[in-house]
Amino acid sequence: MLPFVKYHGLGNDYVYVDGFTHDVPDPAGLARAVSPRNFAIGADGLILVLPATPGGGAAGAHCRMRMFNADGSEGQMCGNGLRCVVKFAHDHALFAGSNAARPMRVETGAGVLAVGYDLDAAGRVATVTVDMGRPILAPERVPVDVSELEPGAGEHAWRIPATDTTPPQEAVLVSMGNPHAVLFRDDPLDAAEERRIGAALEHHRAFPERMNLHAVHVRGGGEVDVVHWERGSGPTLACGTGAAAVCVAGVLTGRTPHRITTHLPGGPLVLDWAETTGRVAMTGPAVEAFTGVWRGPL
Repeated sequence: MLPFVKYHGLGNDYVYVDGFTHDVPDPAGLARAVSPRNFAIGADGLILVLPATPGGGAAGAHCRMRMFNADGSEGQMCGNGLRCVVKFAHDHALFAGSNAARPMRVETGAGVLAVGYDLDAAGRVATVTVDMGRPILAPERVPVDVSELEPGAGEHAWRIPATDTTPPQEAVLVSMGNPHAVLFRDDPLDAAEERRIGAALEHHRAFPERMNLHAVHVRGGGEVDVVHWERGSGPTLACGTGAAAVCVAGVLTGRTPHRITTHLPGGPLVLDWAETTGRVAMTGPAVEAFTGVWRGPL
């Protein structure tokens, strides 16, 4: 038996396990077991909250996050998941001093990230601001094999050639600790079509570690609409690192200001790519849905 808590950030939902107390010998297998929505708990994946590694502790981390997609693959970072890690650690007092760690520093696959938060009237975490770090734009570090792509219309754009099932796509390629392709659209988004394209291109040969894809329609005034396709999980209601990549791509292409509101299927996130530091901040909610005990295989 394994106690768990279900959280979501704008509908991007994960099963959370206290790794300070409980051992999970096969987290990839557990992610595959708990994620099916009609046959198990239902989630976009599994997140373990663990003690920091020696290196992370030396960098000041209070705890460590490991996230696994629904298919069992491990991701480096998840912005929505990270917000909920902070709420889980604070509200459930997972480690000594968790109620006083402000900002809370969380070790992730993308490094140690500082996370601020605001409390509600009951003293529980309500909204969270995550320092998502600096974007990575060098294609080989995203990573992308540019020999499989063509130069796009602008300095930061790349053209994904047509496939058997998709027309050519122009994308801005950004890593926020995990790889993202941002595709801007002139017309309002057709969610079903964008998800079809995402499914077709996630495994494109240009993307050696697969790809998260985000279709974007710019409303104007710092407001954008986004539809996500996440590698390993498929369509999700929100993607924090993806929203950060959208913010960066909008600035690089002159489409948006440095501070934007991204309207995702699950709700809005505010992103700010600071001109002074080059770091992206993300602010949004973290919600506890329910607690339970998993009695299936570990």
